[in-house]
Amino acid sequence: MLCKLLSLGLHGVTGYLVSAECDLSNGLPAFDVVGLPDAAVKEARERVRSAARNSGFSFPVSRITVNLAPAGLRKAGTVYDLPMLVGILCAGRQLPPPEEGAAFVGELSLSGEVRPVAGMLPMALAAREAGL
Repeated sequence: MLCKLLSLGLHGVTGYLVSAECDLSNGLPAFDVVGLPDAAVKEARERVRSAARNSGFSFPVSRITVNLAPAGLRKAGTVYDLPMLVGILCAGRQLPPPEEGAAFVGELSLSGEVRPVAGMLPMALAAREAGL
């Protein structure tokens, strides 16, 4: 099952749209993040897994692939934690698909609490410019 949703990122001091594509498929359990993620984005796997479980959801035991597009821009920071969690839960049919025009941004604590992220103003301006 595939779920696509929107997020935002920073390139310097400019915000831009990021498409988070989450796919659950058969195969050995794995959790891969692609699309030029830095170390903090790769570490999101552990925050997302713990946040899902501690928020009362079951974390899928399947092959999980998350693509953060555009792949040509480096994705940095913890801003993609929330879109990964929502995308995985939607792909696993534990949450309904997000409404059109919604974007997800936020760092997750291990308990599932959403924490603020740096650079929110340029990302909010990019979201408004895109009609989100």
